[in-house]
Amino acid sequence: MSTTRIDNLIANTIRADVRAGHIYNVPDSSGYIKLDAMENPYQLPDDLRAELAQRLADAVLNRYPQPSYTGIKERIRARLGVPAGYNVILGNGSDEIISILCTATARQDERAVVLAPIPAFVMFQRSAQFAGMDFVGVPLKSDFSLDRAAMLAAIAEHKPSLVFLAYPNNPTGNLYDEADMIAIVEALGENGIAVADEAYHPFARTSFMDKLPRYPNLVVMRTLSKLGLAGIRLGYLAAAPALLEQFDKVRPPYNINVLTQVAAEFALDHVDVLDEQAARLNDERTRLAAALAALPGVTVFPSSANFITLRVPDAEKTCAKLFEERVLIKNLSRMHELLANCIRVTVSTPEENAVFLNALKASLQA
Repeated sequence: MSTTRIDNLIANTIRADVRAGHIYNVPDSSGYIKLDAMENPYQLPDDLRAELAQRLADAVLNRYPQPSYTGIKERIRARLGVPAGYNVILGNGSDEIISILCTATARQDERAVVLAPIPAFVMFQRSAQFAGMDFVGVPLKSDFSLDRAAMLAAIAEHKPSLVFLAYPNNPTGNLYDEADMIAIVEALGENGIAVADEAYHPFARTSFMDKLPRYPNLVVMRTLSKLGLAGIRLGYLAAAPALLEQFDKVRPPYNINVLTQVAAEFALDHVDVLDEQAARLNDERTRLAAALAALPGVTVFPSSANFITLRVPDAEKTCAKLFEERVLIKNLSRMHELLANCIRVTVSTPEENAVFLNALKASLQA
């Protein structure tokens, strides 16, 4: 088919906003120290890996998964703090959970609105767009805290169906003030759903999960990715049972594959090992933040996640130098004006943290 015919076909069939957009780019990390994606650097201990290998070998791959996913859900409810009487639905990572929320709340009679403080996780806006919803971003204050007055004004003006509140926030790493978040939940009332995105809960160790029975319009979204299972892509959402039932209607059938199911059940049987790894990373976060704060020209922002956001004199130059040293970090400076010259680094092992720190020192002296 000629280029002209392909171009015409795309113009006649693909949405204009999709044609104008960009693919979500994930750089090739082969041969690099990968500190750009907030992954847990630790694998399971050897004895557990051997046991998991046997379970995976016994997995029934010629049949569809059990659509109820009872085993995973029972373990999540028992081990991850879901209130009594509440259940969860599962997604292929947090991304699918966000998409499910948007799909369920996008109205056909008018454009519904998704609202979030910005800068925020990029998939809030992308998923809203793909669901045919409008996205409204409310800038954070200069210290990355919520602007409560601006958020409440935006809720009154735009009447959003969904408000996403990342707790802690990505890419800034900080926990929003609990009273500010509760004010937003209460302002939405029966007209909107507040989503507490707790992807980094293993490191923050604080949660809105216990507040679900008090606020029917509050839902809590988490993922096992940051806990140490990024490769299996499993997210979950807890909400009032009647509300959860509505979200489950738009969840694709068999959306969690058999290998993920087996691996997740096994990992949740040994969640104490993953919690211990998270505690080690929190200790490393404290040490790394102190070392970074001692560098001239570097501003370190408080973090309750497994990454640290910092401001350097020249983010482009710093990232280029780190790339030359085979260290991948995230340049945040193009995301929002509040993030001017900011970079984000995943907290890793002491060895990888040392390599990053030395490379950063060299970039600042160059």
